[in-house]
Amino acid sequence: MIYLFDTVVFRMFGNYFPDRFPSFWDNLEKSVNNMEIISVKEVMNEIDIQATKQFVKRWVSEHKKIFFSPTNEEISFIRELFNISHFRQIVGIKQRLQGFPVADPYLIASAKIKGGCIVTEEKEKKNAAKIPNLCKHYSVDCIDLEEFMKRNNWKF
Repeated sequence: MIYLFDTVVFRMFGNYFPDRFPSFWDNLEKSVNNMEIISVKEVMNEIDIQATKQFVKRWVSEHKKIFFSPTNEEISFIRELFNISHFRQIVGIKQRLQGFPVADPYLIASAKIKGGCIVTEEKEKKNAAKIPNLCKHYSVDCIDLEEFMKRNNWKF
């Protein structure tokens, strides 16, 4: 299974200090090396702005190979996604006005095309344009970090 990690999950890595949680980082490295964990370049751009822990930014910088640019098929899917006016709200006003990176549509498109599962901490919210809502609409698997750890038998 391929898991596509959302920005918030990478930011959560900041809670797992490498010296205190070495098995977390070992499991992460194994999954990355097996290409079981990937993401999109827009997530990397969001992390650059949002991450507060230097060790997280350094780790991301050292693992650029897991952050992919969209394929033509994914871009076509994003166009389809934005044809539904309600789903356009996945790009916030602040993001549009200030030109901030927006990873969510790229994550959903990549997961849909690759048959992957999105890992995010966003929760489904009635009538909202959130990752879990769009995943449900497009039949894309979507879980949180704890469920990812359960599925992959990560224990510390």
